[in-house]
Amino acid sequence: MAVTVTNQSNPLASKLVKDDAPGGTAATNTTGAPGTLYMIEITNGAAYSVYFKLADSTTAKAGTTAADIVVECAASSTRSYVIPGGVVFATGFSHWCVREAAEAGTTSPAGVTVLYVTS
Repeated sequence: MAVTVTNQSNPLASKLVKDDAPGGTAATNTTGAPGTLYMIEITNGAAYSVYFKLADSTTAKAGTTAADIVVECAASSTRSYVIPGGVVFATGFSHWCVREAAEAGTTSPAGVTVLYVTS
């Protein structure tokens, strides 16, 4: 899993988080701080749906931690979720992406890239 965080300059004053291989192991405390989530974009090159999950936590474990946000991306597609007012994450950002919608899911997908924008 390769996670990169890019600080954006004003007027955005945001962070762009990109994970080019999200999987069934959580990437924890990705931004290093609490913030507000404004956008998620998932590119799914797999032949099955995937479920991207975010937890308001600095530590999380896929299959155990209850996600605060779960979004689906159908097979062989790109889906963007824009949240104009944002969703506040008071603790931090941890994420994972799996093939199962259920909380217990831990099967890593292949061919998925995820971007999200926070403040």
